Amino acid sequence: MKIAVIVVRSLMGALFLFASVTYLFKLYTPPETTGAMKVFNDGLAASGYFMNLVKITELICGLALISGRFVPLALVVLSPIIVNIFFVHLYLDPQNLPVAVFLILANSFLGYANWEKFKPLFESK
Repeated sequence: MKIAVIVVRSLMGALFLFASVTYLFKLYTPPETTGAMKVFNDGLAASGYFMNLVKITELICGLALISGRFVPLALVVLSPIIVNIFFVHLYLDPQNLPVAVFLILANSFLGYANWEKFKPLFESK
């Protein structure tokens, strides 16, 4: 189980690290989108700050996952981002849904593996 946790954590961290670095340093030209996905992307771009905030958060959390430090915190911070990625791909961009499903499963698996650290969050006081 310990090896599986390291592999999944590293893959998830590398995915977020790659996505954030390529976006922040403009290492690729994003493909043209159409329809609802274009409207969604244009709305995020119009805010002027949102995508930079998300990508910087992904960069920090990706580094935390790869290094193995602050993993539970990184998982909690990434959870709303992952849920949004899943629903965007489910409704607007289904061809990239497998990556979103991987992120949901990886986050759930790592949450299960770190359950002892998350248990106090679910205790009613």
